[in-house]
Formats: sequence, structure tokens, C-alpha cells
Amino acid sequence: KKKGSKKNPFTVYDIGDYVVHETHGIGKLEKIDKVTTSGVTKDYAIIKYHDGTVYLPVDQMDLISRFSGSDKTPVLSKIGGREFEKVKERVKVSLKSMAFDLRQLYQKRERKEGYSYETDTSMMEEFENAFIYEETKDQLQAITEVKADMQSNKIMDRLICGDVGYGKTEVAFRACFKAVENGKQVCFLAPTTILTEQHYVSAKERFKGFGVRMACLNRFRNKKQQTLILDELARHKVDIVFGTHRLLSKDVIYEDLGLLVLDEEQRFGVEDKERIKVMKDDIDVLSMSATPIPRTLHMSLSGIRDISTIETPPKKRLPVQTIVTEEKMGVIKDACQRELSRNGQVFILYNRVQSIDSFASKIQDLIPDARVIVTHGQMKSQALEKSIESFVAGEGDILVTTTIIENGINIPRANTMVIIDSDKLGLSQAYQLKGRVGRSDKLAYVYFTYKENKVLSENAYKRLAAITEFTEFGSGFKIAMRDLEIRGAGNLLGRQQHGHMEKVGYEMYTKLLKSTMAEIEGVVEEEKINIEIETDISAYIDSKYVESQSERMELYYEMAMISSSSEMETILSKIEDSYGLLRSETVNLAKIGYLKHLSKRLFVKKIIGRNGVLELVLSSTATQKEEVSVFLNKYEKVAKLQAGNELKIVFKKMKGDFLNGAIRILEN
Repeated sequence: KKKGSKKNPFTVYDIGDYVVHETHGIGKLEKIDKVTTSGVTKDYAIIKYHDGTVYLPVDQMDLISRFSGSDKTPVLSKIGGREFEKVKERVKVSLKSMAFDLRQLYQKRERKEGYSYETDTSMMEEFENAFIYEETKDQLQAITEVKADMQSNKIMDRLICGDVGYGKTEVAFRACFKAVENGKQVCFLAPTTILTEQHYVSAKERFKGFGVRMACLNRFRNKKQQTLILDELARHKVDIVFGTHRLLSKDVIYEDLGLLVLDEEQRFGVEDKERIKVMKDDIDVLSMSATPIPRTLHMSLSGIRDISTIETPPKKRLPVQTIVTEEKMGVIKDACQRELSRNGQVFILYNRVQSIDSFASKIQDLIPDARVIVTHGQMKSQALEKSIESFVAGEGDILVTTTIIENGINIPRANTMVIIDSDKLGLSQAYQLKGRVGRSDKLAYVYFTYKENKVLSENAYKRLAAITEFTEFGSGFKIAMRDLEIRGAGNLLGRQQHGHMEKVGYEMYTKLLKSTMAEIEGVVEEEKINIEIETDISAYIDSKYVESQSERMELYYEMAMISSSSEMETILSKIEDSYGLLRSETVNLAKIGYLKHLSKRLFVKKIIGRNGVLELVLSSTATQKEEVSVFLNKYEKVAKLQAGNELKIVFKKMKGDFLNGAIRILEN
């Protein structure tokens, strides 16, 4: 099994992007260049600043992150960091009041005790074994984290982030089963009628044979049915209720509600969210999202909510092929006929209710043999339910629909989608729609179309460019961050905070928030050490070996973040699988990444390795640390301690490969 990339979605950057260096501040990543001095070749990231250029060794790529948080072009910082340090201090001062509010939230949560669920039973094991698919590693991790929350006495507030079709619902179903088994009721809330219906149908199949009583409260139920469901809910004759915001009405009473599951929470309105807040006060909450809005991510990052990410795609899943093109009937006809010829179904998204029927007639004339079904949110409940059921049952070939299908339609046979006027859609919305196809092992296609000869606005162009750029698996996070960048952070955290975010970028902003929180809590943060490595060994990835610039960037980042020998071996094995026999310079780069990680444990700030001599220069606080004392005692006979302006440990007569020798010493 290949290990998933450790790359943080907030740090994704490429040539030409604005980046934030932890010391120097905001710069523009111009290119990656090889530099050879005294016969030693290394790769450097060349970053342009206001007053010059910084050559950053690629083994320090973990020090930069992509600038996000504003739709304006950022002002480049001056090299040296004094100016940027002042900006960071101003941001930290403004963050203090927010940090106090967050601290009060923490304390409120900690004071309240939640229900502590029992550990897994044989029935739970049986339910898990009934899952017909093989769980991914990330799925299992998320399930473990959710169970740990439920079994503790804290009130759970966890966000499950995973791309469309990555198995978030199964994680939620297992939490539901645990709650029901412990005698609690579950409220499963989703933003659209269709999505609630889909979850209800899936749950009936998944929970079959386990005696779990379920109901669904949405506009597909008439008044008499709704009254009966409410009565059964109040008398605990229903264990799990699925529904839209109807479940937030005051007449919905539970006998013993224990778990609230929120699917795509960001889709609910302000009033709904206020009602959800009241519900969340003393019950466990599990939220799910494919493209979380930055506010939700921010809450997770600042610790108010716990977060689990599912980044591994299901087996045999293929990335969706994305085409952006002018709207032409010939293109639509070809797309539909190709799908129908392989016994598939097609979604055509047309988001204007007034003219949707006449548009559907055009499609019918275009492809006379196709069975065309129309659906939209203004249809009567029964007609809407019937049209969707017909399409799901395979009684239609083409579904002409509005964005009502954005969440919830899961039809494995539907693997082509044509979106009309796609330039009018929001980025996250377009990404969600794309997730309605490609949910089987067949190659899927999405056509994002716009009117012929139309001049797109700058933001529309950026959105469509982002949709085509992020086609690989697990792009939901990246889409969320790109959406933030295109729209600007707006009133994400209030106008004042937005202004500060524009000055430092989103990731640096969240780091400063965490630091301020730690300060208020009285937690002493460890000294941040930027480790420099000076060697007479060449370390780079040759452009002829890995031709793709973006793939090299990804590898530089992964190598800079290596934290164990097994991880180093995994990355090198992956490179060899993809690009052929490993080159010594590439292996050296991975070793340097691992060496940096080992050095952090001993508070080393600089490593010099030349002519068989290894020098470790320690940080000013290192001698106060117990680990350093143990290390010095162990090597006192073979190492020389030099105390001057800085503490140095010197190893002479290093035999063989310098990097291997240094790793061996620091590992021990």
C-alpha cells in the first residue's frame, strides 16, 4: 500500500505563486534552479522579495506555504524579516481578544460532561463486518477517532473531511449504530430533500437485519406521515431520523437524543445554524464535508473542533475527466451519445426553472432515442420524488435538472455530466456537482460549458481554471482554499481580522492564532529552530529524471517533511517505482530531510559535514535539555565539545558516507 502524501492542503504551491516564508514573509516563487559551488550541486527555490532574491535550499521547503486569504495581489516583504516580524506582532495583538473568546469556549466545553458510550460489542463487530467494501486506511483512522470521542466523557464535536465518495457516510453510520446500541436517538441532518432521501435509502440497506428503527422527515412526506413520525420520535419508537431543516422545528421532540450528524453543514442558513448551536450544546456532533468552508476549517485548526481527514480514494476509482468548452449542441450530443453507447446515464445541469422544459425538449429532439426526465426544486413533492426514483431505477437515460442534485444523488451508472452556464456557479458548488459522477470504476466525464463568444469575468475564469487544475483525488481541500483566494476571506472572522489575514496569509494567520492561544493558556512553546545543513554532498532531483515541475515540487516538500526512516524508505520506493532507478543525489536529498527531523530532537540548529568531520551546532537553550545531556554523556569519548559563542559537538574521522554516519549518530 502506498502511503498518502503528507502535504498539507494549505501549503500547496507552484512556480509563480505567492508564498509566505516563516522569517522573510511574503515573496513570489520564481523558479527552482540548480546551483553548483566548489563541485557540489544543490537545488534552490528562488523567491523574489521587495528588495532582492532569496535562494532557499529545497530541503527547507517546509518553511514556506502558499499565500491564501485575499483576492488582492499581496505586497512583497523586505528580506530579513524585521518588517514581517512587526506585522506578525500587530496581528498577534489583535488576535488576543479573539483568543480569549476561544478560551472561554474551550472552558465551557471542558466543564460539560457528555455521555460516555460503551466499548465495542460483538453486535458492533457484526455490523462492521457487514460492510461490503474494504475500508481505506484513512476511513479506519476516522472511525477509531470517532469511537474514542464517543467512549470518552467529553462532548464530541468532530469534522470528517473527505472528498465526494470517499466513505464519510460509513463513518457516520458506525457512529449512529454505536449511539443506537447504547439506547440513544440520532438526528441525521442534511441540506436538501434529495440528500436526506438518499441517506435514508442507503441506511435502510446498510442497517438491514439489525433492528434499527428509522424514519425520514422531509417534504416527500405528507402531513399525516409527518405527524406520525413526530409522535414516534417523542416516544422513542424511532432510533434514527433523517431530515432537512424541518428537523430543527420546535415541534420536533426527542425522548433521548444522543448524536447529531450534520452533512454539508455550510449549506444551512444563518437561522438554521443558530438552532443547530442550541442542539449541539450537550450532545455529540459529527459533521461531514467534502469542501469545507474556511470558517469550518478555521474552527478545526484552532482546536474548537476536532478534525479527521479521509484522503485515500476507494479502490478502482478513476479521476473524473474535466472539459471546459463553449456550449454547442454538437458537443452535448457527442457527450450524451458516448455515455449512452456504453449503457450509461447522463446528467445535464440546467439551472433555470422557467425554461428547463423547453431546453429538455431540445435535448429530446437532439437525441430522439433517449428517455429524457426533467427534475427541479419547484416541482410538487410527489412528481419530484417519482422523477428521481425513475432515473435511479434506470427508467431514464438523461436527467435534465437544476442544482437540486448537487448533494445526494449517487447513481453508479451516471458517468457523464454536462453543466450549462457553468461560469455562474461557485467553485465549491461546481466541485460538488462534479462529484455526482465517477462513483464507479468507469471513467467519467464532466463538461463545464459557457455561452458561445461570451467574455468571462476574471473570477469566473479563475473558477473554471481551478476546476480543471484540481482533477486529482482529494482536491476538496485545495478547492476550498482556492475558493477563499478567489472570493477573498470576506467576513470570515470579521473585517478587522480579514485585514490582518491579507497581510500574513491564511496559514500564517492560523499559526499565530495557535501561538496566541498557547500564550493565554500559559503553555511555553518550544523554540522554533530552522536547521541549516552545510555539506560537500550534491543533493537535487534532476529535471531529466523527474520531468514534471509540479511533481518535483511535491517531492521536495515531502522530503523536507520526512519524520522517520520508514517514511524515507517509502518515499524513495515510490520515486523508484515512478521514475526508475534511484539516483544518488535524490537519495541524498531524502536523507537530508530525515537528518533535519532527527536534529530537531537535539535542538541542533546547524549541521556541517566536510572532509570526514561532522559538526553539530546547538541552539542556545539546548544545554538545559535532558535529551542533550544524555547524548553528550553517551558520546563524550568520541566527540569534542566546543563552548564559545555557540555550543558545538565535533565528530572527527567520520568513515564512509557522511549522511549515513550523521543519521546513525542522531538515531542512537
